[in-house]
Amino acid sequence: MNSPRRERALLVQPAAPGKRDPAIAEEFADLARSAGAEVIAVIDARLERPSASHYLGSGKVEELKGYCEAADVDVVLVNATLSPVQERNLSDDLGRRVIDRVGLILDIFALRAASADGKLQVELAQLKHSATRLTGKGKSMDSQRGGSIGLRGPGETALETDRRLIRARIDALEKRLSRIDVQRTQMRRARARNELPRVAIVGYTNAGKSTLFNALTGSGVYAADQLFATLDPTVRRIDGLACGPLLLSDTVGFVRDLPHDLVAAFRSTLAEAREADLLLHLVDAADPERDARIAAVNEVLEEIGAGDVPQWTVFNKIDRIEGLEPRIDIRDGEATQAWVSARAGAGLDALLEALGTHFAADLLVGRLMLGAADGRLRAQLHAMGAVRAETADEAGWQLEVRLPRSTAERLAAAPGGHPLHGLLLVAPATPT
Repeated sequence: MNSPRRERALLVQPAAPGKRDPAIAEEFADLARSAGAEVIAVIDARLERPSASHYLGSGKVEELKGYCEAADVDVVLVNATLSPVQERNLSDDLGRRVIDRVGLILDIFALRAASADGKLQVELAQLKHSATRLTGKGKSMDSQRGGSIGLRGPGETALETDRRLIRARIDALEKRLSRIDVQRTQMRRARARNELPRVAIVGYTNAGKSTLFNALTGSGVYAADQLFATLDPTVRRIDGLACGPLLLSDTVGFVRDLPHDLVAAFRSTLAEAREADLLLHLVDAADPERDARIAAVNEVLEEIGAGDVPQWTVFNKIDRIEGLEPRIDIRDGEATQAWVSARAGAGLDALLEALGTHFAADLLVGRLMLGAADGRLRAQLHAMGAVRAETADEAGWQLEVRLPRSTAERLAAAPGGHPLHGLLLVAPATPT
């Protein structure tokens, strides 16, 4: 069977005089390829001030029209945020579909979303984006010649539906996603009640988050060398650390100028980062643009309310840099940075050891005597992985426990938690 023909895309890279950044242009080309396009060419557009009607100047529009006809271009992708009027006018004049940066990223998310709620989140963001682009589409809609980029998700059916029906669909999606958000919040609160440390991997898309997650947890999360390979959050438990078990979550990759509608739509997914005890900010160590991408991720973290969550910077892909060895950087007795290769497995044992030591610093260890009336407390301690050993006799249970001081204080203050008062007098555990 022949594979479907890839859409031929012409990329337009606007930039102020002297401000062209090759890295930004290359990232946009990667986005286009991630959407399934065949990049025919990248045309620079020198732009001192955007045109209100077309964003680009009339001379550049004529140049693009000639190229589209000569190269049999299917779609024109513009690395800028276009207004509905600008997008419509460009599409009419070029006789091709025109998609801006926001529309392209939304399309990739529509392609990658796997879970039911992930698909709903993408559809909501796409509908909000397309709702302002419904009128005046006559000539540009007639000129569309098939293809899929920019038409996934709600697709042409939504674009041809009147505003009232789209508004009703948006309202319905927001209600469904609100219910899902409540369910996710309840799940996170259940994990919080177990008081297991929570660590979230964040980072620029394609930094290797899913590869690191798989390597640390032995999971099988899909990982690929492409932008936005995975969208749905995954949480796994890691055992065998000095601190006892912890929960590790993988999150959506970030990118510069991430559409605000997507940030809003994926609020429940991004909450994994906001409510974590520690963020592992994963960075491609071999990326020449790594400082700019670190800044872009931190900007999104601030936007979602996770800017104050403690974070370690984990430099990945060190196998691509000759002479760079795995290590953990320590400052004032605390790990701050790690240098690893998730694909090769280099430095991962040291990273896990550092995580165990970090969370073990607040652990208490001791022995508890629980009677028959303390069965509920015993079950709680087992559920959170705090019991290291246990013996039983006629009087009840003798437990060797290891748990965070904050957890011991909370349980001791709860009704029936009196056996834990003695544990609060012992010294912090020594990591082993």
